[in-house]
Amino acid sequence: MSGHKFNLKPNYTFKRGQYFQQGWQIFQQYMWQFIGFTTLVIVISGFTARLPYPLGINEDGQGGIINGILSPVLVAGIYIVALKIAKNRTKTFSDFFLGFNNFLPIFLVNLVGSILTILGCILLIIPGIYLAVAYVFGICFVIEKHFGFWSALETSRKIITKKWFAFFGFILLLGLLNLGGLLVLGVGLLVTIPLTVCIIVAAFEDIVGLNVADTQSLESEI
Repeated sequence: MSGHKFNLKPNYTFKRGQYFQQGWQIFQQYMWQFIGFTTLVIVISGFTARLPYPLGINEDGQGGIINGILSPVLVAGIYIVALKIAKNRTKTFSDFFLGFNNFLPIFLVNLVGSILTILGCILLIIPGIYLAVAYVFGICFVIEKHFGFWSALETSRKIITKKWFAFFGFILLLGLLNLGGLLVLGVGLLVTIPLTVCIIVAAFEDIVGLNVADTQSLESEI
């Protein structure tokens, strides 16, 4: 587990419109590759779902071990490429698979974040909703700041809590965006899923900042 901590100003301005605009700009720069990779992720998920239970999913929707392992790392690839574009770095299609180079923290930040969110929902629903929103930047901290999974989740939570209701509305809008993608025969998700990631990356860039230079210079106490 990483001991990284992050220094953030007491307050920041949440710029919802800017994040959607910049996210769209990031997406446009590599649009067909984003769509192609998202298609591949969905195909892989569909294939693994049909594996024998518990590796695949049974009629009751239980199981899905392989998909639960692969999906977070594959989706992380979309974040990796979006972050590269945000930093004006050279990117290739193979970069979508770089999440496998950092498999364990990516897998754990997703697993632990999901477990805590589910437990929060079971206990009183509201804590689960709070954590689901508060952990949105967790994957970005693992990929961009090289935090361990717990430091990533906690730093994300502390930052987002400062403007939690603004983020809640932000996540609702992203949810509606993906609902719209689903309604277009599901094909729209090939656009809205990577676009959602690009919008989150745009928010992370503005609120937290990216590693244009040295990572270590950005680390101190929260």
